[in-house]
Amino acid sequence: MKHRHSLWLLIVMCLLMFQKAAHCEESSSVVKHQGLVYAEVSGAGNEARSLQLDLFVPATSESPPLVVWIHGGGWRNGSRRNPKLIEVTEHGYALASLSYRFSKEAIFPAQVHDCKAAIRWLRANAERYGYNADWIAVAGSSAGGHLALLLGTSGDVAELEGAVGGNVEQSSRVQAVIDYFGPSDFVLRGKTQPERAYTNQSGSYALLGGKDGKVPEKMERLASPATYVSTDDPPLLIFHGTADKTVLLDQSERIVDLYEDTGLEVEFIEHEGAGHGGKRFFTGESLRKAIHFLNAHRPD
Repeated sequence: MKHRHSLWLLIVMCLLMFQKAAHCEESSSVVKHQGLVYAEVSGAGNEARSLQLDLFVPATSESPPLVVWIHGGGWRNGSRRNPKLIEVTEHGYALASLSYRFSKEAIFPAQVHDCKAAIRWLRANAERYGYNADWIAVAGSSAGGHLALLLGTSGDVAELEGAVGGNVEQSSRVQAVIDYFGPSDFVLRGKTQPERAYTNQSGSYALLGGKDGKVPEKMERLASPATYVSTDDPPLLIFHGTADKTVLLDQSERIVDLYEDTGLEVEFIEHEGAGHGGKRFFTGESLRKAIHFLNAHRPD
């Protein structure tokens, strides 16, 4: 009986050691820093609240370049948790996934001020966390795609820069953009999709200060990435479904036309029959195309 008890004890110890080793191997492949505060802003009742991001740094890469993920959710909900492009950490990239203020808390341009604050913070803290922030790619879906486009096109636009989070000595410019079905031109959206643009069906209505079925055109232009396209904008990769009824295909076509007219590098991938999102945008061939785009533009 004593021998049998010793044998079981040995088996249990071996299993525990195996589980611990497996956990360490998994955790050692990517170093995770969750809930990092990149800025403090005024919340409800003017009480300070923190803006946070999660950071994933591959342990096997020395000073990897950085990809920043911006989640969707109509500028009114969504989460930085479980970022869509976490697989880039398996291909030699660090990934940061950030939170930003929703429209019920602050209207535009607060959201892009937050995103630019995160970029500046990430540059200021690159050495501390072990990634290279000289080159930053930004990606996002839907509302996050809009913000990613805006980061790409509005470099050094004072009204959209803001001073959230400080680190003003750091640049908020990004060097590559991947947009998944994000709006690019709210003036155009008002013409081709008014039933969403000027009602609460779309989060952009509250984002832009809409009231009584109207949105100030000044706000539409201010928030539109299309407004700021210029010759120094970074290369752009766009994914969009041809059957998307939430953000019409013409939004991506618009920014593609502007990029091409300006002589900028852009690639547009249409998913035939696809709606607003889904796994096919972030897996398989789509993921391979995103990785190829990043590899083509990352520094040597």
